[in-house]
Amino acid sequence: MITQTPMTPEQSFFAVFCIESLADELGTKGDEVYNILAEKSDILDTYIIPNYESLHTQGKGYIVDELISLMKKRGVLQ
Repeated sequence: MITQTPMTPEQSFFAVFCIESLADELGTKGDEVYNILAEKSDILDTYIIPNYESLHTQGKGYIVDELISLMKKRGVLQ
């Protein structure tokens, strides 16, 4: 899935941070998490990037918990 608007360098860095943080928490690889966030769902484009301004001010634990909760809600993680 391609984002509708170009990401800023900061948003790109944050997206990678989210992906790698989730991968660490879930015990999987970053490319698998990317696939979940960008191809099996639209979480990257509809949640992470649009909410960058508020999310990037939060701690890693909060971000990971929030994203895991959303992934479960959207049915891409059990």
